[in-house]
Amino acid sequence: MNGIQLLLLFGVSALGLYYVTRLRKTVLDLAILILLLSASVIFIIWPDLTNEIAHKLGVGRGADLLYYICILLFSFALLKLFSRIRRLEQMFTKMIREDALKNAEHNAIDQ
Repeated sequence: MNGIQLLLLFGVSALGLYYVTRLRKTVLDLAILILLLSASVIFIIWPDLTNEIAHKLGVGRGADLLYYICILLFSFALLKLFSRIRRLEQMFTKMIREDALKNAEHNAIDQ
């Protein structure tokens, strides 16, 4: 095992530990995390495996396959973040409208 593999394994471990201790802990999230971390560790320890899988899927190199997979994962994460932001915007809009109506009723009663 060379230096970059140790560095990558440390990074993957740190990310997994941070996720488990600081972020959401639903069963589905943990299952996905374990799957991704396992795949990362396997591909770090046996990098030639990515080339074999890539050739079976019709991709030239394993690095290209990982790049394509990362594009899909980042796109999914971007869509998930966008939907969360939209949901928060809608929630804030509803809260502000309700507060404005309460203030309007309160001001009408005072006059």
